[in-house]
Amino acid sequence: MKKMISNNYVRYGLFILAGIFLGWWMFHSPKEAMEAHNHSDSVAESEVWTCSMHPQIRMDKPGKCPICGMDLIPVARKSGASIDSTAVLFSKEAAELANVSTSTVRFQEPVKEVRLYGKVQADERLQQNQVAHLSGRIEKLLVNFTGEPVRKGQLLAVLYSPQLVTAQQELLEASKSKESQPEIYEAAKDKLRQWMLSQSQISQIERSGRVKTDFEIYSNTTGIVTAKRVNTGDYVSEGAVLFDVANLSNVWVLFDAYESDLPFLKVGNSISFRLQAIPETLFSAKIRFIDPVIDPVSRVAKVRVEVGNAGGKLKPGMFATGMVKASLDEIKDKLVVPRSAVLWTGKRSIVYVKLPGTEDIRFKMREIELGPMLGNSYVVLRGLSQGEEIVTDGAFSVDAAAQLDGKPSMMNHAEK
Repeated sequence: MKKMISNNYVRYGLFILAGIFLGWWMFHSPKEAMEAHNHSDSVAESEVWTCSMHPQIRMDKPGKCPICGMDLIPVARKSGASIDSTAVLFSKEAAELANVSTSTVRFQEPVKEVRLYGKVQADERLQQNQVAHLSGRIEKLLVNFTGEPVRKGQLLAVLYSPQLVTAQQELLEASKSKESQPEIYEAAKDKLRQWMLSQSQISQIERSGRVKTDFEIYSNTTGIVTAKRVNTGDYVSEGAVLFDVANLSNVWVLFDAYESDLPFLKVGNSISFRLQAIPETLFSAKIRFIDPVIDPVSRVAKVRVEVGNAGGKLKPGMFATGMVKASLDEIKDKLVVPRSAVLWTGKRSIVYVKLPGTEDIRFKMREIELGPMLGNSYVVLRGLSQGEEIVTDGAFSVDAAAQLDGKPSMMNHAEK
C-alpha cells in the first residue's frame, strides 16, 4: 500500500515538472528574437510606399498597387529627426521614376526672343507709275501683260494725240520767225517739253519740218510691270496711269508685331529670318522702321526691314518667319529660370526649391515674382537667390505629392 502511494507522488511530480517545462517552452521569447521583431516593426513603420503611376496610393509596407498592379516604391522615411514640416519628401527611386530633375539658379544676361511673321513686299520708294502726259488714243502697246520686265528707256506704247499735232504746227510756224520773235518760239518748245518730249525729239521735228502724229512713251525706270491699266485703242486723258512698275532690286520684308512685343523691338535691332519658299537660306537684316500706329483690327504694328535682291530670289508675297534677340538692358544682372520650373496659378508663380544639407530629397514650395518671359525661360525679380537648386522638370509631380501629403502646394497654399 505504501509503495502504491509513493508511486503516485512520483507520477504527480513528473506531471508538474512536464507542465512547467511546456509552459516555459511555449511562452518564453528570447531577448534577441524580441529585439529583432521590434526592429523589423520599426523599419516597416518608418517607410511610406506608393505607386509611381498613382501617387495617391500610400501604404505602410511594400506590395502591389491596387489600381495598376505595379510594385510599390518607397517615398519617404518618417525618421524622428527634426525636419521642415512644410517640405515634401522624395526617395531617390521615386524622384527618378517621376522624372524629377533640378538645376542651380544663376545670373544670366537676359535676352528676349521675339518671333515675328511677315511677307516680302516691293520697296514703295522704287515703285513708279508710267503715265500719259497728254490726252490721246493708244495706237500700240509694246508691253502686254503683268509681270513683264522693262528697262529704263524702253518703248512702252505709242499714242496719237490731236493736241500734239496742233502743238507741233505751232512750233513749225514759230521757228520761221524765231529771230524776230524768239519769245513765241521758246514758248512753243516749252509746251512740248511739258508733254515730256525730249530736246532731241523737238529738234527732229524742226529739222524734218513735218508734223509727227504718233507720240512714243518710254519707261522712266527699270523693274517689273505690276499692273497694266490700258489696252490698245483706249482713249486716255492727260495724267492717266498706263502701267505700274516696281523695281525689285531692293525689297522690304514687313513683319507683324503684337502690342506685347513692341517694347522689346527697336530700330537698329538685328533680325534673322527665313522664307518659306527658300528654307535653306538664313537672311539677316536690321530693323529700319517700326510703324507708330497699331492696326485697330489686327492689333499689330508693321516692322520693316530692307533687303538687297540683286538675284531676284525674294518675290513680293513670300512668307517670312523672323527672330529678334533683344537685350533687356533695364533688367541686367537678374536671375533666369527655365519656363518648365515655374507653376503659374493665374495669381501666383511658384517653384519648388531643393532643401540643402539633408540625406533625403526634400522640396519646399516658394512663391516668386516673375519679370518678362524670354522664350523658354523667365526673369526672376524676387524670391530666389543665386546658387539655390530648384526643380526644373517634374514640378507638377512634386506639387501633386505635396497636395496628397497636405503640404503647401500650388492649389492649397494660403493667399497672403
